[in-house]
Amino acid sequence: MLIDFFLLVRRYGVPVSITEWLDLLKALQQQLVFADAEQFYQLARLCLVKDEVHFDKFDRACAEYFQGVTEVDLASAIPEAWMIPGLLRQLSDDDKAALQSLGGLEQLLQAFKERLKEQQERHAGGNKWIGTGGSSPFGAYGFHPEGLRVGQQGSGQRRAVKVWDQRQFQDLDSKAELNNRSMKLALRQLRRFARTGAQQELDLAGTIAATSKQAGLLELKFQAERHNAIKVLMLFDIGGSMDDHVEQVQQLFAAAHTEFKQLEFFYFHNCIYEHVWKSAKRRPQDMMSIETLIHTYGADYKVIFVGDATMGPYEISYPGGSVEHFNAEAGEVWMKRLLGHFSKAVWLNPQPPAWWGHYASINLIQQLMQQRMYDLSLDGLSKAIRNLLHK
Repeated sequence: MLIDFFLLVRRYGVPVSITEWLDLLKALQQQLVFADAEQFYQLARLCLVKDEVHFDKFDRACAEYFQGVTEVDLASAIPEAWMIPGLLRQLSDDDKAALQSLGGLEQLLQAFKERLKEQQERHAGGNKWIGTGGSSPFGAYGFHPEGLRVGQQGSGQRRAVKVWDQRQFQDLDSKAELNNRSMKLALRQLRRFARTGAQQELDLAGTIAATSKQAGLLELKFQAERHNAIKVLMLFDIGGSMDDHVEQVQQLFAAAHTEFKQLEFFYFHNCIYEHVWKSAKRRPQDMMSIETLIHTYGADYKVIFVGDATMGPYEISYPGGSVEHFNAEAGEVWMKRLLGHFSKAVWLNPQPPAWWGHYASINLIQQLMQQRMYDLSLDGLSKAIRNLLHK
């Protein structure tokens, strides 16, 4: 049962296991849903999809399996000129009440396909063709009690059965452009909860057990709140070529600030040397030596370097190689000291991976990081987090 659906979902890249598929079949056998496509979609997604980044893939798999289409966006099959708002017909309440439904979603889709085959030009007004205004069930900026909205910016009467040109979860895909929301979802994987601090949160299970032992006499029990026990230290490369990536790095910084209570951050330029800075302005009073950094923050901190690693290779390999000051010891010496203390460390690079091979400096940093450099994408961020959590 539903074997083809199971295989199709996997083909779209959703990592569905046999166990999860059997869970769906058991739920159907218990008739948790019956004869309702929307409820089946919600149940199937609940059973089969365990990560939000796969929602868009699952939606496209459902579209192909149940509707026979490979793309969710049907608006691309219709000339844009047909959808230009015009002739917005004003219907009276009696006119609207007189309009009748086509008889359900299946009939609506079939009629829509027939219109696509028959229609040869833009149409506005009327009650049949795909267009704007009027009372046709297909198109935009009109009225019909049940229809397909195609090409319209936002909802009008809020009566469309399916909005084919909307992919609600597209920005969650691991290949999608990284934004603040997707960064938060990725960083949320870096969590290990523990109860610390004062006991101020009600312990419901403990209260029930204690009250039972007291023969129903209420005895309240409290416990410490759960907090993310992960400690994060972020080191940001700023200035020079990193100016091209300011917006993306700012989004990462904002997302990390939201997700981690125990977050410390510092700044450097190109490579780690004797000092880092607490402020992006890198003023002398904001300096902290690497020795102090190592003595201040324990080895249990997870370290995330953020930088494009694009510099002259001598800035890494030679004393005096820094472009801003004379460094008595090479940058790689200071990097090794940091990595010797913080065993869990990764490097996030905003440069596209296809460019990495063109820079000797990136190769040198890769070697120092023992190949723990990842691109600053949702997929790369997820891989970096898995590395940080690996024992």
